[in-house]
This record gives sequence, C-alpha cells and structure tokens, in this order.
Amino acid sequence: MNSYARKSLRRTLLASLALMILIGCSSKSDNGAMKGDNGGDGTSKPIIGFVQTGSEGDWRKAHTESVREAAEEAGFELRFADGQAKQENQIKALSSFVAQGVDGIILAPLVETGWDNVLEKAKKRNIPVLILDRQVEVKDDSLYVTYIGADTYNEGRLAAEWLIEKTGGKAKVVELQGTPGASPTINRYNGFRDVIADHSGIEIIASQSGDFRRSKGKEVMEAFLKKHGDDIEVVYAHNDDMAIGAIQAIEDAGKKPGDDIILVSIDGVRAAFEAMVEGKLNCTVECNPLQGPMAFDAMKKILAGDIGDMPKKQMIKDRVYDRDSAKEVIDSRKY
Repeated sequence: MNSYARKSLRRTLLASLALMILIGCSSKSDNGAMKGDNGGDGTSKPIIGFVQTGSEGDWRKAHTESVREAAEEAGFELRFADGQAKQENQIKALSSFVAQGVDGIILAPLVETGWDNVLEKAKKRNIPVLILDRQVEVKDDSLYVTYIGADTYNEGRLAAEWLIEKTGGKAKVVELQGTPGASPTINRYNGFRDVIADHSGIEIIASQSGDFRRSKGKEVMEAFLKKHGDDIEVVYAHNDDMAIGAIQAIEDAGKKPGDDIILVSIDGVRAAFEAMVEGKLNCTVECNPLQGPMAFDAMKKILAGDIGDMPKKQMIKDRVYDRDSAKEVIDSRKY
C-alpha cells in the first residue's frame, strides 16, 4: 500500500471513529433516526482541492464545469479555488489545500514554472497532485503523479499544416500569442514554427501576446492592422477568443474576415463554430476542455494506490474543423 492509499485509509478510520463517538453522544431525531456526519449516511467523501487558472472565456468555464460534474458523479467532495489569472493566487490556494489536509489536489497551472516549492509541501504531506490542462516544468517530476490534457504542441502543428494546404505554402502571417509562460503558448508557438520551417513561403511578420483574451486580441490586431495594413494575409491565434477579437478589429478596419484575411485559431468553442458558419473564421483546431471524467478516473486509481502503469502524460485527442465541416457539427458541440 503506497503513502496515498495509507493516508486515505487513515482518514476513513478517523472518520469512522468520529462517527461512532457522534452516534454515542447524539440524541435521536423526531423520526427516530440517528443524525450522523455528511447527511446522516455515515460515509465520508474523499476531498479534492481544485486550483483553476481563472474564469476567462467559454473554454475555461466549460473546463471548470466538467471537473465539477465529474467530481459529483465520482462521489468526491470538490473544493474550488479560482486563481483569477494570477500564479500567486494559485500558489496560495494550493498551500491552503495542503494545510487543510485534503486527499488530493488537481492543479490547472497558469504558467509552466515556479511550482517546485508548493508541490514539495504537498509531497511531504503525502497529498497527490494531478496536473490538468496545462503542463508544469519542475526539477523533480515525482512532485506530481500525472498530467492530463491536450497535446498543445501538436495543435500548433495541425494549425500550420492546415494553413500550408489552404495557402499553398505562401502567406504573410501575424500571430496572436497566449499568456506568456503558459505551456499552451509555448507549445502552440513552437509547433507552428516547426512545421513552417520547411516552407519558406510562410512568413510571420508580427507576433505579440493577446493573453488568451478577446479584448486583448482585438487590441493587438488593431495595432497589427495599423502597422502592416494590406500585408497581412493570415491571422494565427493561439485561441478562439483572441481570433474573435481579431475578427472585430478586421471588420472595424473595413475588411472582410475569412476572405480578405484568413483566420486560423485553436480551442474549438461554440463561438468559433458560429464564426465559421458565418464565414468569418476559416479554421479552428479543437482543444477539448471536457477533461473532468479522465481526471477523476485517474484520481480514483491514485487514492487506491493503483498507479503502477499510469503514464506520466495522458493526452486527449483533438480534431481540426474548417468552414466546410462547421455546419455539420455545430449542433453537437457541448461547449
């Protein structure tokens, strides 16, 4: 039995002891039933702390809801912390969960680095940590059990491959990057470039962070249009929200998004499919936010000590959608 399983067993025994004491000291209710812990059923749910990046955009909201629903269905108590797009808030929340002695922690890290110290605190308390959605870079990878999320490097590659086929390998591109230091930003940046490295006709003429936000995407695109004007043939956005912001800026400039300027983005939220149906967005590479079920399937195994064959990375498969396929699938989209 590993340390995580032993911790869970100790917690169950303590809860049972507390319940026996409570039953011995409690009076009967009006209907003659004993009042016990946790709704009177005498059970104790495993407690999982979930540290989210924030609540920005439709993708993140769908991600949070997926985790909440999966926790409830799996019979876990979920304690939620919103990092409000600040790493220091996430670190404080994670430290608080460690101090509370939760059974496990799910962390969706805002950025890759800076997690070693707080993850070491969790390890010392035998609290397993599962990394969700975005990856971390730590000196000791035993500080977390597994990563579950999308292959964001491959998403960048898929966007570039679609663009090369669409343009015949010739285009001047402006890039809207995500949050600096976040693993999707780094991976989508590198994946895209690794593909176009073999296609000299694809030129990135400007690249700047839009912080994964619609308003910031619009602001940066306005600056690109002022500086580069008619030279811009393609917008590559690291997420759909920034692409939609860019669409607004392009329209304000008197141009036709999707025709005068090609737009390819990543995430696959419903708003992107609506934009494709309207002819304003050309392509979106899916990044599935419905990661809750996989996370809690893994957490059940972790708390049971069944992690012998658990991979360090568990990737969710994504797809590419363009304007031709958007109408066929938009009604089936869950986020």
